[in-house]
Amino acid sequence: MPSAHSPHADLIGALYRDHRSWLLAWLQRSTRCQQRAEDLSQDTFVRLLGRDQLPVPREPRAFLAAVAKGLLFDHFRRVALEQAYLAELAQMPETEQPSPELQLLILEDLKAIDRLLGKLSSKARAAFLHNRLDGMGHAEIAERLGVSVSRVRQYLAQGMRQCYIALYGEPT
Repeated sequence: MPSAHSPHADLIGALYRDHRSWLLAWLQRSTRCQQRAEDLSQDTFVRLLGRDQLPVPREPRAFLAAVAKGLLFDHFRRVALEQAYLAELAQMPETEQPSPELQLLILEDLKAIDRLLGKLSSKARAAFLHNRLDGMGHAEIAERLGVSVSRVRQYLAQGMRQCYIALYGEPT
């Protein structure tokens, strides 16, 4: 992470000072929620601070919008995941539903899994989910995704690697 007085931090400070209001307004139009827009705006700059290198963008607003769009996409994907989980819970008999505390823990685990799988390509993610959730075999996944069986094996290995990282951290 860059030091507080590095050129990197100075660049982010300038982007924040000069374009945060614009970014916030842009996010408010996209989310229609002041609080969510505030959170995503802050997350955008936190993400930039986490980068080792940051070139000076020629189009700062387009650059910030691109970073924010990724965060916005992640947000909407997590909301859809949460809604799907709650819809499944609503279908269960009340006596079989987990406690409210356990429901929150499960939801947090689902979000963590989603973040990990979000690091995979869309085809790798789909292959992993088809295999693990739907019980599909390699050949069936290959046909569905229009790829070779060996490519499916690679996708599944990538998914398993993300699971390994979740459990044990980055391999050294």
